[in-house]
Amino acid sequence: MESDAFDLIVATQDWHPRGHISFASSHPGAHPMDVIKLYGHDQTLWPDHCVQGTPGAALQRDLPWHKVEAIIRKATDPAVDSYSALRNNWNAQRKRPPTGLSGYLKNHGVREVFIGGLARDFCVRWSAEDAVAERFRTTVIWDLCRSIDASKDIRLHRTLIERGVKIIDRADV
Repeated sequence: MESDAFDLIVATQDWHPRGHISFASSHPGAHPMDVIKLYGHDQTLWPDHCVQGTPGAALQRDLPWHKVEAIIRKATDPAVDSYSALRNNWNAQRKRPPTGLSGYLKNHGVREVFIGGLARDFCVRWSAEDAVAERFRTTVIWDLCRSIDASKDIRLHRTLIERGVKIIDRADV
């Protein structure tokens, strides 16, 4: 797939501060993939990852970054996780504040978004659902995504379609 197929390319970058609330290491006795209640909602706990300024937070070098017009850093608040590219997870006020991406896209006249990346069952799913809620025509490029738990991909595929998301493969672009 050529990046020339798109008029505007943006990326997100998880940019967690050390000790982020979503890290299992921030919760004594907890383990990665445990689920806790946080601000009244389920929160999956993760291994420490994408920590600000570390190699684990670096963007994939082999992509054509010169064509990317914006990079939205998310999960920068130590007390709030952020799966979606468009909205953060719930905060202490039980709200999901915007990341700024939706406004950026609308200001650039974008009406249709194509999503690829990691992880299909968390960040891609939440981004696609939020994009539909923001009234973007939304397409997930399925083979440009990977899930943490691929055993649930068939159900996820069906759920996304039911919520108005189109699913394609990169050959369809």
